[in-house]
Amino acid sequence: MPRRTDAASPRTVTTVAVVAVLLALGALVSWQVGGLLGLSHTAADVPTEASSAAPAHADAPAPDVRTVITPDELDLQLAARSVAAAYGARGLAQPEVSTQDTTRGPCCAIVADVDPGSGLTGEQFTLTAGSGVTITAGTAAGARAGLYTVADRIRSATAVVPAAQDGRAQGPRLGLRLTDVGAVGLDDDEAAFASGDNYSLNSDVVGSALLPSAPWVDDAAVATIATQFHELVDHAMQQGYNGVVVQGFLEYLTFDDLGVYPEGDPHVARAQAMVKAFGPVWQYAHDMGMKVYFMTDMLAVDPPLKDYLERTVGSLDTTSPQLWSVYQDGLRELFRSMPFVDGLMIRIGEGGSAYKLAGWDYGSEVAVTTPAAVQAMLRAFLATAGEADKDVIFRTWTVGLGAVGDLHTNPASYDEVLGDVDDPHLIVSTKYSAGDFYSYLALNPTLEVGDQRRIVELQARREFEGQGALPDDLGVLDQTALQHFLAANPHVEGIWNWSQTGGPLDAGPRDLYLRDGFWQLWDLNSYLAARVAADPALDVAAARADWVRQTFSSDPTTVAAITKAYALSRSAITDGLYIGPYAEQSVKALGLEPPPMMWIFEWDIVSGDTATFDTIYALAKDHLDEAIEQGHRAARTAAQMRDLVAGTDAATWTDAAQRTAFLDALDYEADLFTTLDAYRETILRHAQWLDTGSGAARTAAQAAERRFASARATHEERYGDDLQLPAYNFTAAELGLERSGRDAAMAWAARGLLVLVVGALALGAWSRRRPRFAGHRGFHLLWTGATRPWRLDTALAGRLDRVVLVAVPAVVLLLSRCMYTWFAAPVHLLLTLGAWVLFALVAVWCAPSARRSSVLAAVGGVALVRSALLLAVLSWRGPGRYWFGFWTLPGQRAAYVTVAFAAFCWLFVAVFGALRAAATRRRAAGLVTLAAGAVLLVGGVIVALVGLEDVLTAWNDQLALLPWGLHRILGFCVYLGIPTSLPTDVAILGAVACAVGLALVRVRRSASAAGSTHAADRTAVLR
Repeated sequence: MPRRTDAASPRTVTTVAVVAVLLALGALVSWQVGGLLGLSHTAADVPTEASSAAPAHADAPAPDVRTVITPDELDLQLAARSVAAAYGARGLAQPEVSTQDTTRGPCCAIVADVDPGSGLTGEQFTLTAGSGVTITAGTAAGARAGLYTVADRIRSATAVVPAAQDGRAQGPRLGLRLTDVGAVGLDDDEAAFASGDNYSLNSDVVGSALLPSAPWVDDAAVATIATQFHELVDHAMQQGYNGVVVQGFLEYLTFDDLGVYPEGDPHVARAQAMVKAFGPVWQYAHDMGMKVYFMTDMLAVDPPLKDYLERTVGSLDTTSPQLWSVYQDGLRELFRSMPFVDGLMIRIGEGGSAYKLAGWDYGSEVAVTTPAAVQAMLRAFLATAGEADKDVIFRTWTVGLGAVGDLHTNPASYDEVLGDVDDPHLIVSTKYSAGDFYSYLALNPTLEVGDQRRIVELQARREFEGQGALPDDLGVLDQTALQHFLAANPHVEGIWNWSQTGGPLDAGPRDLYLRDGFWQLWDLNSYLAARVAADPALDVAAARADWVRQTFSSDPTTVAAITKAYALSRSAITDGLYIGPYAEQSVKALGLEPPPMMWIFEWDIVSGDTATFDTIYALAKDHLDEAIEQGHRAARTAAQMRDLVAGTDAATWTDAAQRTAFLDALDYEADLFTTLDAYRETILRHAQWLDTGSGAARTAAQAAERRFASARATHEERYGDDLQLPAYNFTAAELGLERSGRDAAMAWAARGLLVLVVGALALGAWSRRRPRFAGHRGFHLLWTGATRPWRLDTALAGRLDRVVLVAVPAVVLLLSRCMYTWFAAPVHLLLTLGAWVLFALVAVWCAPSARRSSVLAAVGGVALVRSALLLAVLSWRGPGRYWFGFWTLPGQRAAYVTVAFAAFCWLFVAVFGALRAAATRRRAAGLVTLAAGAVLLVGGVIVALVGLEDVLTAWNDQLALLPWGLHRILGFCVYLGIPTSLPTDVAILGAVACAVGLALVRVRRSASAAGSTHAADRTAVLR
């Protein structure tokens, strides 16, 4: 029959239109992917830290006194004992503490006089020199401040009453100086620290005292916690703090007025036992002159309370006044049962299982996620606090959380959420940095706005910078921040310093503030934070020397050497733990703000994922040598710090064991920074090779990787079992290096396979009129199925054709996806190849028997073309280059995603075309829909059964695309906002698609219509 050409034009037009639509869909998907990644960056306004060391100086003599005299009040007596102890710490005769009438005090005494008629208010006081020192204040708080100031100056061997201050009123600049509870109550079990992989963020202070049944609380454990708390309070007041924040809220409540708990519910008896046991413990701080705030996440819940809220309110609607009335009742009860409590601190930005104490059913949910909910919560709590003249401290830490996700750093969001909340009992607490407690962050702009009372959050034990195991002097940074905020906002009235809080307890050094390990290493920051809060114009270098003298040595030369080492510590940290050219940028990606460290995500997990290092390289590439030199410099600085401390005479130290601990910490820092230096150069040079193909870059990367392998082995051998100085976790780094080391081999393998695939397609395109060799017909069907599936016929010359039709696409699919995953990601292979196989099986099984070979040809042909596209990209320096382009090159990503998605969608068009020769359009569409739905249904069910988080974790661990620590710390679903119901939703969508497909397949038309269509189909095939 002569070929007809009059219908060719409509077919061509239709094909071109379909291709155009598919490319348009691909472009839309590409645009959406680009928007999802959302990578952008701007230069960060990083505050300058110019740290210097104070020169050695001679000791100033302490006043020659025999007595410290104060009124007979517990808090003043404690302060007086601090003064007396300061003499003893200097090796001087310790004066007696007396409560003798201060108006008739003996000469040669330090006398604290509380005179309400003095005109001095709050914490103001005067110091007057004479035969002794007279401290005059209008309140007990002022007398305490004066006594602790005198004690500090005596310990520091500086002038107690400088001439410029004699008789002049002075006092702390910031009136609220809060501390956390340090390591009070924290578990110090060596076995827990030895595992090193427990990233739970729970820091409950009462867990060791809990019993599973009556009497609910272990009295001996309470006594231990009380002792630790007393030591914390005494130490904090000595440093200048006047308030403490204690974890707890729900566990102290019975809700008796509401009947939340059923009769006999153990929550009631346990809460009563908690109040009875711990109320006196926390009251000690109040009695010693400190404010006491309880702290809780919201929404705080336990199973009975959650059930009660759902029964009475109908849901956990956090905009509902009825819901908050329940918590108001709880807050009233708290103030009633423990009247010494000064207020409640609330956080809404974190919560969930990571913060839950094992065996404890009190927990929290991240539920206050809208401006309306925040306002409803605050107005309810403030109304209750106002009744009792108490405060509510609201933390703005809401990073990435719903509609209030940028409240922490965005002044506009701050105004939207809190602008209308005006209450004298509201205090807003905000981290000093525009993000978490990292270096290289701008100062937080939200601390410059708002009419609310404000306090600034500081962290002494920097969780992301060694968790207290590394010297890290923050005095200048804290001072810079406070001076800036005080100049910008008159409502700043205090600080909240974290002496231990932040990060996981067990996945880090076994250093517990005031209790275990070398906690003195970061106690400097607690001391300086309080000193700067009292006097923002403080000479930080001199204050550092004061602390060193009090803590380590009274020898001027030794003090000078240690203070110089501390002055160098910030440059060592910022060089060794950060990659400067990247850290200096404020980056946004995936709708989030990645931290400036990022390559260590988080705490001690050294990353190895492509997203992190490709992005870091892209932002640092113009300063790559500088970024690499920064790592070298950090190792040199750490060695210099060690030399300074090693050069001191052990005999001049107050405790020679502290000198040993300091040197151990500096050895650890030098070893760590040497290891990280080699790793930094490895990954940056490898990324440079991926980007440029430079042979020199690849050679440098390989040399650096050899250095890293040696350094890592030494680091892990030396510190792998050290609880105080634990080795960093390089598991993720090794996973990444294992894969990047295969990039070149995968590129060559992809090139070879690509040649074979192109050859197979060329054979199929070569003369379709008659087979040229055994199996040629199979190649031709694959080519036709990929390019013109409506022309497929089922004539197979022999068994070899059938083998070609099935085996060639299957082998290419398998090998190409193995190369794509570095032969290291079976989960990805199972998901992708399983989807291809299931689609093909369902489509072939449902197709008319005469068209099954055509369906196989269509699926196989598209698989070859789709694989050829993938292989072409992999040929360009392997999978590493594929992901480098995906993460950092939007133009290349857009082009690839557009074409790749269009080619993927062409699969459904091709199968539809192959089926049309023996089916109506409706039936063919139904079969394609059924096959696609089966993939969604089966895949969704399997992932749902395994668990989305677990599947994502295994998939990411094998592909090393996103930080390995995401699952271990927060979870992919939480961090990336992926709904956990997604697999179920996909399965439901697949079931619906299957139902629609079956319905379309079962629709029957009249015999004549069907016959007419069938004839037309055959005519189309002949053409």
